Amino acid sequence: MPWKECHVEDERMRFVIRLKDGEKMAALCKEFGISRKTGYKIFARYENHGLEGLTDRSRRPYRQAQQLPEALEAEIVRLKREYPHWGAPKIRERLRRRFPDLLRCPAVSTVHAVLDRRGLVERRRRRRAHATGTPLSRPVQPNELWCADFKGEFQLSDRRYCYPLTVTDFASRYLIRCEALPSTKAPPVVTAFERAFHEFGLPRAIRTDNGLPFGCGNALYGLTRLSVWWLRLGIGIERIKPGHPEQNGRHERMHLTLKREATKPASPNFLQQQARFDAFVARYNEERPHEALAMRVPADDYVPSPRPYRGIGELEYPFHDWTAIVTTCGRICYEKRKVNLRTVFAGQKVGVSQVSEHIWLVSFMDYDLGYFDDDTCRLEPIENPFWRKVLPMCPE
Repeated sequence: MPWKECHVEDERMRFVIRLKDGEKMAALCKEFGISRKTGYKIFARYENHGLEGLTDRSRRPYRQAQQLPEALEAEIVRLKREYPHWGAPKIRERLRRRFPDLLRCPAVSTVHAVLDRRGLVERRRRRRAHATGTPLSRPVQPNELWCADFKGEFQLSDRRYCYPLTVTDFASRYLIRCEALPSTKAPPVVTAFERAFHEFGLPRAIRTDNGLPFGCGNALYGLTRLSVWWLRLGIGIERIKPGHPEQNGRHERMHLTLKREATKPASPNFLQQQARFDAFVARYNEERPHEALAMRVPADDYVPSPRPYRGIGELEYPFHDWTAIVTTCGRICYEKRKVNLRTVFAGQKVGVSQVSEHIWLVSFMDYDLGYFDDDTCRLEPIENPFWRKVLPMCPE
């Protein structure tokens, strides 16, 4: 019997009567199409309140949140129209001063809700961050600039997708890495770069596009945890403009050769695909003459970097007023309040120094991130500090 074929109260009454006649709770609940928890609840309400307990109860809350007397709401609206540029905090303070005998002054959120209901709140459109490119260099020495990217994904014979991560040296066109990865997430990318750094040393800078895990258009200065790690290693950042893959043209041309010689047809699994990539890397670097290198092979021009990889050291800020460690949620603490920096800096140390009364400057390494005041504790970013100091090489 469906639960809603007739009036709900009548159904509940029939349910209770049959239950009191000795029928079993489990069988009745199954017949009426309700859970046993609901059945016990209906019977308990009947036992406690009689027939009234079987009627629907009002779901209206006992107390209306943000509900004020009409006279007080009218005063809030009048103050807003008299001072159109005032927000809820100022209006609330004016109410508190004007009516000191008011038992409980409304909260700022309540005042804001009143203004919002009357259409007196001006909503600002949040400007969405857009990724931009950086100045690009054209170095002529190996390891001054590496280029990294993901070649487009493709499906292996076992129906898993492969995302090839490729890294090349700009000057010599040496193919440093070609890793068959199961995704573009940061952890396997970090592992691949660690292997490359151990084997070939550190470059001066790395050029990528603006997509994850290299960059993030919505993050502070487009940084990610991967790019912050590069900065900690003393590696500069170069980014091509969105929609302009030709700015990484040498690397894209290598992808064309990689696709033709090492991905068609796809291998049965990751191990066999990686073996094909390894064979391609050896052939590309040591056997295949390159026309742009006067028919030399990339291995003829490439030498490992003189900067060995030794991990990252401790950050110190001896000339700042204090040092803070960014929490896992991307904040630093200031007098029991939080200043939001972004989660890409989680676990990193930043330096904070006072530049004027109530104004503080936050720095990461040698880069100034922005200012906050001790009233709002909201970080205001400044001109992107990372693009200025990327490379001392000649611009393109």
